[in-house]
Amino acid sequence: MKKLLLIIAFICVSGLSAFAQRFAYVDSEYILKHIPEYNSAQKQLDALSQQWQKQVDDRLAEVEKLYKAYQADQVLLTPDMRKRREEEIVEKEKSAKEFQRQKFGFEGELYQQRIKLVKPIQERVAKAVQAVAESSQLDMIFDKNSQIMMLYASSRLDKSNDVITRLGYKPGTLAQ
Repeated sequence: MKKLLLIIAFICVSGLSAFAQRFAYVDSEYILKHIPEYNSAQKQLDALSQQWQKQVDDRLAEVEKLYKAYQADQVLLTPDMRKRREEEIVEKEKSAKEFQRQKFGFEGELYQQRIKLVKPIQERVAKAVQAVAESSQLDMIFDKNSQIMMLYASSRLDKSNDVITRLGYKPGTLAQ
């Protein structure tokens, strides 16, 4: 009887330990702040965005200026002249909106530049996270900044500094 209880207890304990999984999390924002190439890429993208936004604003301001001039002159214009001016204003507005879409729209130039500059960095981080997970024999690593909400996370599970070290940077020294 004792042997049977001992065997059952052993099976239960080994069964429970088989379900034990090891989890950890990383803070991707914190990691990316340590990578100088990422900060440089962000500065480049911000500069491009500001430059293109200024061009969009200038084009829209020109459309607004044309519209105000049209409103002021509208009484003096012949129907044919009104129609031409209206078409010119509409065409300039369409052109400005198209330019904005090309630069900022889905898969626009800003999006393409972001992929070109940031994707290689993200791939390096992903490889480092995988290496940390494998070396620490972790089953899963969560990103603290993703849509997954964590109500509690022990600081001993935070592997962000390990990932930064694996990438060859010093934790706590943010890139400029």
